[in-house]
Amino acid sequence: MTADHSFVPPCGPVTGWRDGAVVRATGIPYATAGRFQPPAPASDWTDVLTATSLSPACPQAPVPFLDDVLGTRYGELPGDEHCQHLSITLPADVEDGERLPVMVWLHGGSYTSGSGDLAIFDPAVLVAETRVIVVSVTYRLGIFGYLSTSTGRPANLGLLDQIEAFRWVQRNIASFGGDPGRVTAFGQSAGGDAVAHLMATPDAASLFQRAIIQSAPLGITRGREKMSAAMGAAAEAVTDATPAMEVVALEEDVARAASKFGLMAAMPFGTQYGHAPLPKESEVDQAWNAAAPGIDILIGHTAEEARLFLPQSPRLSRVARIPVVGSAVLKAVTWVVTEVVYGKSARQFARRHVRAGGRAHSYVLSWRAPGNIYGAAHTVDLPLLFGHQRTWESAGLLAGATWDEVNAHGRAMRALWAKFAYGESLGTRGEIPGSLRYRAV
Repeated sequence: MTADHSFVPPCGPVTGWRDGAVVRATGIPYATAGRFQPPAPASDWTDVLTATSLSPACPQAPVPFLDDVLGTRYGELPGDEHCQHLSITLPADVEDGERLPVMVWLHGGSYTSGSGDLAIFDPAVLVAETRVIVVSVTYRLGIFGYLSTSTGRPANLGLLDQIEAFRWVQRNIASFGGDPGRVTAFGQSAGGDAVAHLMATPDAASLFQRAIIQSAPLGITRGREKMSAAMGAAAEAVTDATPAMEVVALEEDVARAASKFGLMAAMPFGTQYGHAPLPKESEVDQAWNAAAPGIDILIGHTAEEARLFLPQSPRLSRVARIPVVGSAVLKAVTWVVTEVVYGKSARQFARRHVRAGGRAHSYVLSWRAPGNIYGAAHTVDLPLLFGHQRTWESAGLLAGATWDEVNAHGRAMRALWAKFAYGESLGTRGEIPGSLRYRAV
């Protein structure tokens, strides 16, 4: 790893390194903040920043079930609550004066886990194949980033972090060969939810021109005020002085306060309406409508989102083992939960966006590893966009599929995502055979 690629953005000089067909500049600070404080832009620097360390992860608890599904490893990245860093991956052959489309990635993980620079989110193949620039953002999670309290601790700090990252991109990305007028925000799960909610903030259309919203649980983002208040009360014990990993340990207790609020408790932490930078819940549609003419969207979900979570239910696992009837029950429950949490709300979001003067395409991703228990589950889009064979070799989600098969579908999906980021027309409808269908809304 040698720092042999230099850039001179307005923030200060940066050196990255060549990594095969791409150049990387990693772990660049875009904002700073004290605990429970809104972020401020990171100060500019004059000495060269050697951008060769990955961004630290926000402190978080292990999620063994997700590690098994995705083949990730708890502690893969060092934890630091001052995690507001981003990483840039660009084609190695960008020429002086070239301006490539920029895709800004917001990772998922229920707003409590994940990090922008996890190996499974490595954008090198996407970048090399399609000649886009990818910016991977790490932001505050859980109690650090997404929970207000009655004593005045602010909500939406992780969302405010993301806004600072987009502002950093607008100011600096041209120096890396990126076009600040062709920025696509894209995210999956909580990251997709974040992209949608960034669109409801006042500056949205000045920060990005396109949005890809993947598997956002928009069906459980409303009516959360009482749940958030109960969680906030449970989190009052956390202070500025509580050690970071003690804060993480308390998240389980805080999440337990949400357990009586039904499906919403599946993602207890999240954005809160009526707290900066978001409008009141009654005004959020109006805010989205205002942004619609300036942002094109591609929004969708996997065909069997809920299958990621159903194996975690002992009761459903027992039902699934009943001959004939079991598989029918599992199929029905999968359809209902997928529809309630992801499907219906995505279609409504797209239709409202178009009525407000925006352009939208919707998609459903049906690819699955042959014979795999998870089917076309939540997160199955990730290996089609990111990483490589070694990254995903121990992912339970892909058991039964060859890497050639994963990569064939992935190459087509990466090309489609990039076509959208380039601003090219997707037409009225299209498909990746055996994998994905999309249509104009």
